[in-house]
Amino acid sequence: MPSVLIVEDSQVVLKVLRYIAKRMLGFDVVFAPTAEAAQRELARRDDWFAAIVDLTLPDAPDGEMVDFMLERGIPTIVLTGRMVDENRDALLRQGIVDYVQKEGLYSYQYAVNLVNRLYRNRNIKVMVAEDSSVTRWFVADLLRRHQFQVVEAENGQQALEQILADDEIDILLTDYNMPELNGFDLINTLRHQHEKVDLVIIGLSSADDKYLSAKFIKNGADDFLYKPFSHEEFFCRIQHSVEAMERNRELQRMAYTDALTDVHNRRYFIEQARKLISAAEANQTPLSLAILDIDHFKQVNDCHGHDVGDRVLVSFGTSLREAFSRFVLARTGGEEFCVLFPGLPVERAAQLLDVVRLKIESSHVETPSGVLAFTFSAGVSQLPVGSLEELMKSADQQLYKAKEQGRNRVLYEG
Repeated sequence: MPSVLIVEDSQVVLKVLRYIAKRMLGFDVVFAPTAEAAQRELARRDDWFAAIVDLTLPDAPDGEMVDFMLERGIPTIVLTGRMVDENRDALLRQGIVDYVQKEGLYSYQYAVNLVNRLYRNRNIKVMVAEDSSVTRWFVADLLRRHQFQVVEAENGQQALEQILADDEIDILLTDYNMPELNGFDLINTLRHQHEKVDLVIIGLSSADDKYLSAKFIKNGADDFLYKPFSHEEFFCRIQHSVEAMERNRELQRMAYTDALTDVHNRRYFIEQARKLISAAEANQTPLSLAILDIDHFKQVNDCHGHDVGDRVLVSFGTSLREAFSRFVLARTGGEEFCVLFPGLPVERAAQLLDVVRLKIESSHVETPSGVLAFTFSAGVSQLPVGSLEELMKSADQQLYKAKEQGRNRVLYEG
């Protein structure tokens, strides 16, 4: 686990930071009251992820400890009792992550939580689309300071091609005036491909047009910044957009996830299935659909109670998720699950299901009522059948036959 160094000479503040860090950080946190003690700690290991450093220390009264951290490439958050504009601008130009004035509990929580924010930023990829190489470098440097992954494009067309080819790009910062494809046209094209939850877009421009920000947002941008902007405004806007994106994604995850088993729900399955069936039909590639049902599940609930039945469902969902992580899996109701196998003919899908069936048959579940074993049956269908509803109906008919023939088996139409 990476380490975080907190350097603060006030015992009162240090006590508060210890309390907050213990509650909020999952890192190995090391505390030091002086610059000398901090340097000793730094020499003991090389896995430092970030540091929170008091600007004025007894043995480093003029910010020398901040300089020391930045020279070693450690992302540094500065704590200070008083900040004047000249010092603020100098520190930000120097390359600190941010500064926090010692104004109470919230300010210390902000500083500590900023470490968590930096750690999460490592998994967020940002595209900077800007034709000016100087501005593009400046923006990319600010983003890297906050640990974002950064990719760059020197015109709108290049940005469009890279984003459409890379689903991992989460945020686009785009200039308005660019060759080949301007910012408006880039956003319009992307919004036909990406919902706001998939791609956050922030417009940038130095154009002298007071209506430009509204135009950007009406064209599909989430936010807008006029150039030149201050470091602080830039970071605040980016952080606000990232947090909004994470909240929206969590809401979407909750809307598409079964609360008990933590696999996708029926709504997600139907949406994905329609898209994948259309793609398979257009490309003339195979696609199979399976409906799975736990055998005699009603008896489990009746004999042992619904809490035990829930344990069985969770175990079943976990086994299916482990086995079919590259396919579309969902709990579609009660003890029923569905799996969509794009690219697989029905025979191959049935073989994979049978492997899982045998594994579950030979395993058991620990429950409050003791150890329980269970089995499942499955029916599988494949394209071309027609609509999704017809495909599910065909799989359901095969499942019904599997139940009639004694359960604990996989049947398919072929």
